[in-house]
Amino acid sequence: MNGDARFTRRRVLELSALGTGLNGLPRATAVTPTVIAGPKRAIRSCVLVFFYGGPSHLETFDPKPNAPAEVRGEYRAIATAVPGVRVGEHLPQMARVLDRVALVRGVHHPMRNHNSAAAETLTGRTPAGGDQELLSDDPRGIPTLGSAVSFALGTRANSLPYVALPYTIYNVVQLPGQTPGLLGGAFDRFQVTGDPNAPDFRIAAFENTTELGARAALLRGLDRSALPGPVAQAAISRDRAVRLLANPEVRRLFDIHKEPERVRERYGRHLLGQSLLLARRLVEGGVNFVTAFDGQYNGQDVNWDSHEKLFSRHRQLIPPADQALSALIEDLDARGLLDSTLVLALGEFGRTPKINGSAGRDHWPDCYTALLAGGGVTGGAVFGSSDKIGAYPATDPVTPADLAATVFWRFGIDPATEVRDQTARPFRLSEGDPVRAVFGS
Repeated sequence: MNGDARFTRRRVLELSALGTGLNGLPRATAVTPTVIAGPKRAIRSCVLVFFYGGPSHLETFDPKPNAPAEVRGEYRAIATAVPGVRVGEHLPQMARVLDRVALVRGVHHPMRNHNSAAAETLTGRTPAGGDQELLSDDPRGIPTLGSAVSFALGTRANSLPYVALPYTIYNVVQLPGQTPGLLGGAFDRFQVTGDPNAPDFRIAAFENTTELGARAALLRGLDRSALPGPVAQAAISRDRAVRLLANPEVRRLFDIHKEPERVRERYGRHLLGQSLLLARRLVEGGVNFVTAFDGQYNGQDVNWDSHEKLFSRHRQLIPPADQALSALIEDLDARGLLDSTLVLALGEFGRTPKINGSAGRDHWPDCYTALLAGGGVTGGAVFGSSDKIGAYPATDPVTPADLAATVFWRFGIDPATEVRDQTARPFRLSEGDPVRAVFGS
């Protein structure tokens, strides 16, 4: 046996910190979340698709074909399955399924830098550190939405409540808004790192789990002495982590190679396509929250941050997103999972209405579009509108706090549920109001 495989006490505790959300004590407490009535039944799962870098709303879901050329851009607007609603020409597959989608066209917030804007979008809260270019995580900060949902579901949460894939995102530092913050490690994500499209894709944490379980039992036998509270809780977390990793049903969820080739081709044999296929497998298996990132690092050539040559760059980026997102919606629908699963897709901001001197568009959090599908949405709905050049909300503005409140509400969780940190300071799960208008009665 090599040194890396030894089942030492340290190794067991490391295994309990593999991202399963079992590695620490919750540092916050809450009143038992109020279960509230929403439209139809409460959802079981949510898939958050985060387009890192900021896609242009003008080239995707809020085109302005009648605007001046310096605003309108190079792309045409095309008809969709919803009469009178048009999208950018490189979204033909989303245009076809738009009757199962609601567009929220007046999303806005004050954060103009990637890190702070990501924090605002992924948590539904304006970061305490303000609008900083390289804002980093605060371990006592507001939790990412997936962790907050895991916490608020309480006993209703799945044994594997929250998965993030296929990587952690960075802009020099790890972008804030990806961690459980003040909730503590008990509500951290299970982080998938790797390309689900790769022939050798696997989850290393699930290997040698038979030996892992046997050695965990041995360790429990050695630990017969009474343990103080925090250490006892760590032992419980260790055992839960081992049981989860050894569960064949959990391992099966990640075995994307079991999918028929036609299904894999429909999603697209690329990183985003196979990530969203893996997300579908996870929610089908009962995982409550999945975050899928599109773009790991910041930069003109590696994510959606198209300050230069936007039109050629978005021609590369939009088609895979069009294929993958439409496939996810259709697949969930075909499997009877769309009503119980809410899909939320957006970036941290949109792009400037006026094209800059480098044929690009710059950061623009003042108005952009979010997409909602499933979870009881009224298909084909358009909530809110932007002005004639897509610069500001003209009607029904919506904030990331409102979108977060919508997610909680659809899980049957009262967004006003109060969370208290380790110093007993109160925080509401969300300060926003659910966007109820796009959901059926």
